[in-house]
Amino acid sequence: MENSFLAAPGKNPMHKLITTGTVLEHELSELRSLIERQTGIVLDCPNSAMAAHVADFIEAQELGSSSTLLERLRSCEQDPASLPSLLDGLINTNTGFFRHPGALNALTRQVLPQLFARKSADGPNPLRIWSAGCATGEETYSIAMAVCDAVSNSAANNSMGSNGGSTNGSGKAARSGGIVDSMPSKNGAASLAGLTIHIVGSDLLPQNIEAADRGVYPQSALDGLPPASIRNHFSKISSPAIFPVDSDDEDQSAGRDDRRHDSRYEAKQKAGSQSAPASVAHLLVKPRLRSMVTFNCMNLARPGYIGRFDCILCMDVLPQLSRAQRIALLERLHLYLEPGGYLFLSQTEKLCAPNLNFRSETFDGYTFHRKPLAASAAYGR
Repeated sequence: MENSFLAAPGKNPMHKLITTGTVLEHELSELRSLIERQTGIVLDCPNSAMAAHVADFIEAQELGSSSTLLERLRSCEQDPASLPSLLDGLINTNTGFFRHPGALNALTRQVLPQLFARKSADGPNPLRIWSAGCATGEETYSIAMAVCDAVSNSAANNSMGSNGGSTNGSGKAARSGGIVDSMPSKNGAASLAGLTIHIVGSDLLPQNIEAADRGVYPQSALDGLPPASIRNHFSKISSPAIFPVDSDDEDQSAGRDDRRHDSRYEAKQKAGSQSAPASVAHLLVKPRLRSMVTFNCMNLARPGYIGRFDCILCMDVLPQLSRAQRIALLERLHLYLEPGGYLFLSQTEKLCAPNLNFRSETFDGYTFHRKPLAASAAYGR
């Protein structure tokens, strides 16, 4: 994060210097402790950067002093919005489409076929996936894209097999940009019929959830992905101007011309602020993909119960937490998994709670963790 003591237009630079100077070292220490206690996050930024950020926040919120800010944060349960607003810009937000291709490869080629088969045998139960710590939504939409493409390609492969066609003799999927281009038809499209898929994305910062809800990204954010997949899941627009998604947009049929959707978007954004240059292309998530996903603000140190999940992806979150909070979060994630469910962490993260009942599995070089079906007995299921 770049730090500057230049005041915003219309602000007095001397006022900011004075405000920054009043953020004392012991107050910064207390802020770090409050943040760790309430969110589990251990800030690794230097005091100088943190002091500048806090000064900006105090000025923007018109709090007057750091002591007023500390008092507000001490009573954060009465004012829960203060802490996430302060953290915006302080914590690392590493995000991007298909940043973890190994995890999505294992999900689509190894885990989903097993879950589809199990769901078909158990009855019409929805498949639920949680992207915990989803930032601005790229990871959550990547999961949705990978699931859609896996289902479509599995159905296509099954159709080819029933008509005498053949698949890759190796049984392995070719990948491009982390998207599976084909998958084994072992479990077949019949096991996918009528299956409801729901993906939940959660993040601590309301600003991130707002961006995820909008579903608008620069075209460069999807560089390297197969053009056909981008066409299937996004509509090109010329400006990132924002408007809420209408219910009639959500109800567009799959076969409707995307240009109608784009023209309606551009007509609405003309009423907004000054547009970006037409050459700056952005992509808007199509309603079909958007309808699979729900976004929620959530503090993983104090999560509300949002049901059980067949898969949980918690990528790049644990390294930001204290050791105690890492273990506590893993215990919660274990509890929120269905028996037989799967936990995905980033490739460099280790399962630091050895007492939890997980069975580690490896697929194509990526290691993930399964909650045994027998774990249902521990929860009365």
